[in-house]
Amino acid sequence: MKQSSKEGLYKHRTLFISDVHLGSRGCQAEMLLEFLKYHDAETIYLVGDIVDGWRLQNRWHWPQSHNDVVQKLLRKGRKGARIIYVPGNHDEFLRNYYGAHFGGVEVMAHNIHETADGRRLLVIHGDQYDMVVRHAKWLAHLGDWAYSFALGVNTVLNVVRRRLGFSYWSLSAWAKMKVKNAVNFIGTFEETLSNEAKKFNVDGVICGHIHHAEMHDKFGLSYYNTGDWVESCTAIVEHQDGRFELIQWSDASKTVPQIDSTTSTKALA
Repeated sequence: MKQSSKEGLYKHRTLFISDVHLGSRGCQAEMLLEFLKYHDAETIYLVGDIVDGWRLQNRWHWPQSHNDVVQKLLRKGRKGARIIYVPGNHDEFLRNYYGAHFGGVEVMAHNIHETADGRRLLVIHGDQYDMVVRHAKWLAHLGDWAYSFALGVNTVLNVVRRRLGFSYWSLSAWAKMKVKNAVNFIGTFEETLSNEAKKFNVDGVICGHIHHAEMHDKFGLSYYNTGDWVESCTAIVEHQDGRFELIQWSDASKTVPQIDSTTSTKALA
C-alpha cells in the first residue's frame, strides 16, 4: 500500500464498493465515511445499490451522513479518481442513463476491468442472475420489507452494544449464515454468476447484490463479492501489483487502521 496525501491514508489502484443503500435506515453511512477517509484509489467502482430507491419511494430518509457519503465520493472524483457507477436493482432508475456522466461519475451497465497483472474482470451488480428479482419482483419487495425489519432490530441491538463498549455486530448477517436455504442460495448465486461471466471471456467477476462478501475461485474463475455497508461493512481493493484484498471495516476502527486489530482482511491474487 502507498500512502497518499491528506484525506486518504492508503492509495489503492482500484476500490470496489456496493450495496450501501443510502436512503435506508440500515445504511452504515458513518462507517463508510470513516473507511473512505483512510482509503483512496485511482478508480472507484460503485457496484450497485448505492442509493436505495425502493426505500425512498415509500418513505424519505436522508440524514446528513448519507449526503456526506455522496459528497465524499464526488470530492474524490474532483481530486482525480475515476468513478464508475454500475446500477443495481435498488437504484435501477439509473439504468435509464447508461453512458451518461453525472458530476464526473460514469454510469455503465457493466464494465470489463483490467487489473495491473493483466487479468480481465467483469464488474456487474448481479441482480440479473437472481431469479426472484427477475421473475417475482413482488416477492423480492416482500423479502426486502422483512429484511428491513431485521435491520431495524439489528440497529437497536447495536445501540445497546455500543453503550456496553462492544463493537458493531450484524445479527442479520449471522442469522443468514445459520439458515440452510440462505446458504444454498448464496452458493447457487455464486456458481450461476461465475458461469455467466465465462460468456464474457473474462478471468473473473466482481459483483454485489447478495450482501455476502467473498473471494474465491471455486467455479473456474475468480469470484469477488464486495459485500455491503448494511450488514458486513466490507469493500474490495486492488493493490498496485494487481493483488486483491477484502477489507471488513468495523466501528473499532476509530484511528489509523491496523490490519491485525481493526480490520479483517483476506487476499487473493
